[in-house]
Amino acid sequence: MLDGPRVSPRSGKPATSLVVLLHGYGADGRDLIDLADYWGPLVPDAAFVSPHAPEPLAIGPVGRQWFGYVERDDRERWIGVQAAHPALDAFLDAELARLGLPGSRLALVGFSQGTMMALHTGLRRKVAPAGIVGFSGIHVLAPERAMAEFDAQITSRPPVLLIHGDLDQVVPPVALPRAVESLQARGITVRAHLSNGLAHGIDRTGLTLAGNFLGEILA
Repeated sequence: MLDGPRVSPRSGKPATSLVVLLHGYGADGRDLIDLADYWGPLVPDAAFVSPHAPEPLAIGPVGRQWFGYVERDDRERWIGVQAAHPALDAFLDAELARLGLPGSRLALVGFSQGTMMALHTGLRRKVAPAGIVGFSGIHVLAPERAMAEFDAQITSRPPVLLIHGDLDQVVPPVALPRAVESLQARGITVRAHLSNGLAHGIDRTGLTLAGNFLGEILA
């Protein structure tokens, strides 16, 4: 079972929602957990958890990965999100059960490879999450021959906010409009923001947009 750092609701009351933070390739759960301090005032009754990805980083001595990312091509991403999905899905179920919350009170926030996982698993939940935030990521699609099965797997259509830097050299900015197009084609409401002057990261504008989005969907 996945595990990682947790932050209790800022209000001191029992949690009425859960925000799950999914880190990028080569990081671990500690990388994003401080976002709870930034967004806590906007969602004071939300619990936060930032699980460590299931695999040790294949190409370095430290860090974690949701899946191997050496070739960085469509095939590798598609195989990877499918392989990592069951563990993440089970973790989400366990965390919601631990807090006594329904699946509709879940928000997923991902960065880079974590965004790939947030979109893949979030759209395959039995109960639609309240929403998904994706920073600097990709909506991973199946090969053309498997698109009918891909579409049949989508069981939930939560609102999505995608944010990307226009100077990103790790995940090219073109991934943003491509994700918007593919999600909207599947009936999903998407908001998108391209941050000027931002490389592969999260800036203050993105933090503000995401915080306001979380406050809205978890109200």
